[in-house]
Amino acid sequence: MLDAVDVALMRALQGDGRATYQALADGVGLSRTAVRARVRQLVGTGAIRIVGVLHAGVLGMEVLGQVSFSVSGPVAPVLREIAPRDAVTFAAQTAGRFPLVADLRVRNDEALATELAALRALPGVTGVEVFRADSVIKDAYSSVRRLRDIVIDPLDWRLVRHLQRDGRASYAELARQVGLSQAAARSRVVRLIDAGVVHVTALVEPSVVGADEQLGFGVRCRGDAGAAAVRIGTLSGVSFLATGFGRYDIVGGVTAADRHSLVDAVEAIRSSTEVAYLETWEHLSVAKERRRGDAGASAAPAAAEEERGLLAQGACSGDPVTV
Repeated sequence: MLDAVDVALMRALQGDGRATYQALADGVGLSRTAVRARVRQLVGTGAIRIVGVLHAGVLGMEVLGQVSFSVSGPVAPVLREIAPRDAVTFAAQTAGRFPLVADLRVRNDEALATELAALRALPGVTGVEVFRADSVIKDAYSSVRRLRDIVIDPLDWRLVRHLQRDGRASYAELARQVGLSQAAARSRVVRLIDAGVVHVTALVEPSVVGADEQLGFGVRCRGDAGAAAVRIGTLSGVSFLATGFGRYDIVGGVTAADRHSLVDAVEAIRSSTEVAYLETWEHLSVAKERRRGDAGASAAPAAAEEERGLLAQGACSGDPVTV
């Protein structure tokens, strides 16, 4: 059973997955030894995974789109066709105006148009409506950081790949894995994190922390959608929020411990003065979920292949890659 200290540690690790045990201990008022034991237990029980999350822009996947599908006939066969696609990061059968939703990550608007054309052509799909995000305001799975231009060489990529598997790997272990001194490995990792290339964070398993109720929502706003999104992002339960254009001005997600808390969260959004229209949909069956920016074991093949390609290109040519 998780207590308030466990929750505080998870929140701290979401912000900085490589925070030292002493820093974590200072934050919760326990000894370093006690905090170390708690963090290891959280990881060991599957409550959290501490991983390095790549910024989507590193692999050129900067365009985020949400697609709502109209379907003729059973939804499951369409969902089975959509889920394996490289561009799809999330796909679910839903209860709401549309029976199926999917999130896409692609390189640019041209790639988005190409993917949408392919989705429209799938058997059973009778129409799609699209939300194209232009700014992610809040993401519980990753910090929202700006990516700075830096040069990434093959050794940097190797470090990133090890962090994707184990975000809290020691600098000594990372140095051993890539053949650097501990000081050099630390310098490179700090540089990659500071530039926004990779964010080490705790990915929390919702069922373990009692957050079993989840839904998506779309908002049409009065006035400034960006300002409205910032205010909505402060509401309890809101786990993801992005502004954009198309079907909605804002799309987001809510996570709650129970149905009552879920209703309270939706009512709080609906009570915002900037909200002219609110639509919600419940995820009945999730066929694919690659958490935003997560390039760990569940990463999409296209992103993983791109990374391997860049690594191989740098290794063969000796040239660094600029992002």
